[in-house]
Amino acid sequence: MSAKPATDAAEPRTEPTAARQAPMQAAAHASMHASKQPPTPAAPTIRRRVACMLYEGVLLFGVLSASTALYLLARPLLRELRVDTPLTMQLWSFLVMGFYFTWFWQRTGQTLPMQTWRIRVEAADGKPPRWPRAALRYLLAWLWLPPSAAVGHALGLVKGPFVGVLACGLAVWLLLAFLDRRRQFLHDRLAGTRLVDLRPPRQP
Repeated sequence: MSAKPATDAAEPRTEPTAARQAPMQAAAHASMHASKQPPTPAAPTIRRRVACMLYEGVLLFGVLSASTALYLLARPLLRELRVDTPLTMQLWSFLVMGFYFTWFWQRTGQTLPMQTWRIRVEAADGKPPRWPRAALRYLLAWLWLPPSAAVGHALGLVKGPFVGVLACGLAVWLLLAFLDRRRQFLHDRLAGTRLVDLRPPRQP
């Protein structure tokens, strides 16, 4: 009586590999997709941003001078309407600056000084912000002013010392960018925009 050969032990067992390969394929696909995403552009240094702001101030002096001339031409009409007040002129200057910035930002993401310093403001998709977002960024960029002015008035300061308090408030607002991981201003974080450095990256 011969024994039946145990073929079950000799034959290799084949297990379904689809269940094991699916997680590996998904991980490989996710890795390839992540590698295709462009890196987050670097933000310009605070020093370059401040230099750009100073240059911007020089150009704004000319813009506001022209807007003041237009206001003076309209002053007779404003007096008839009884709205010729310092607040009206301040509001007019605020609107002129707002139009200046938002028009350039939504068009190319750059004013002339920003072109000079190779800085651009853009939305999360890498494109210039549209009108609503550009206007929101302009408004949020003034958030430092009310608290600073309130401190100056509370201390009873006028003229030079009051301007000094405003300057300190602006400096604190700018330095808040160091608390952000990507060195973005707080108003950019709130508006959903970012400043990017257009200079080519340095070669190692």
